[in-house]
Amino acid sequence: MKALALNCTLKASPERSNTQVLADIVLGALEREGVETNTIRVVDHDVRPGVSSDEGNGDEWPAIRAEVLSAEILIMAVPTWVGKPSSVAQRVIERMDALLSETDEAGRPVAYNRVAGVVVTGNEDGAHHVISEVGGSLSDFGFTIPGQAWTYWNKGPGPGPSYLDTDEGHDWSRSTGEAAASNLLAVARALAANPMPPPPG
Repeated sequence: MKALALNCTLKASPERSNTQVLADIVLGALEREGVETNTIRVVDHDVRPGVSSDEGNGDEWPAIRAEVLSAEILIMAVPTWVGKPSSVAQRVIERMDALLSETDEAGRPVAYNRVAGVVVTGNEDGAHHVISEVGGSLSDFGFTIPGQAWTYWNKGPGPGPSYLDTDEGHDWSRSTGEAAASNLLAVARALAANPMPPPPG
């Protein structure tokens, strides 16, 4: 079984990413259960604006899309900016819009029988809003969202340190992330054993 994290940080490699550190907690818990994991830092790739699966002219989304569809578990790792998902996360969601009209050999939406979760960081509030926005979009595309398939860390109201600058709240974010990994894997295994049926007719 494979898990892919799309890190939607605004920071290009090799700059440190608070979002990646928290996503790694979820990925590490999955690895301990034998899941093969991978991370793509989206900002390192030329993902063109648009709502198709291939915008041409060097667009690097098609390769990322292939990685998304080769994994049973997708983790969207998203920083909070101005109380909302990062612009990179919004770009990913817009590109995933094409999945709505793409089907597998059984006539099911291509995202069916895959699960998804959300990791959110930020030195401001808004994590539950980001989880709702991103999780709702993934559900629209056909991903299954298990109960408590998320974790987050934020400083709370007002400016303050980022995740890597303080130990505050880390224990809660870690335990919640490990629970998210367990829930994601349980539902992914259930879908692998009992896939969603093709549409009637």
